[in-house]
Amino acid sequence: MPTALQLAAGDPALEERVRACRRLLSRRALVGAAASAVPVPGLDWAADAALLTRLLPEINGAFGLTPDQLARLPHHRRDQVQKAVSAVGSVVIGRMVTREMVLRLARTVGLRMTGKQAARYVPLAGQAVAALMGYAALRYLGEEHLKDCVRVVRDARLALPAPEALRLR
Repeated sequence: MPTALQLAAGDPALEERVRACRRLLSRRALVGAAASAVPVPGLDWAADAALLTRLLPEINGAFGLTPDQLARLPHHRRDQVQKAVSAVGSVVIGRMVTREMVLRLARTVGLRMTGKQAARYVPLAGQAVAALMGYAALRYLGEEHLKDCVRVVRDARLALPAPEALRLR
């Protein structure tokens, strides 16, 4: 299975955008891992949902795939993007990202999350395992979303937004 960076190969601007989004993803996943280590029931789910609710729209924006950005495209370009989104099967590209939508996405890594819940109650080692699993789950969801964004941009031949217009923090 190719990574987002492999899918972007051959397009320097797209490769740089993937790298920038991965840096953002890594920082957010570390925050999620810290929340996962705290043995308070439900805190990690709430933190993960909050992180993803902000992260996914930022990644969409980096690729020109937010609802506002798509609304400014000419009609025929918007149709191309919608066809590409349908082909990829993404539920968050070009849409407002809601907490419920993020929780549906989290079900794709539900088994890891269940293990994370159980592991955190084992002193020290369990909290470290829970943090590692939380980090891995967020990175997985973020990388899958990055791959979807790259595929849509490539399939629709969409121009990336100017780098200075980005707010990747």
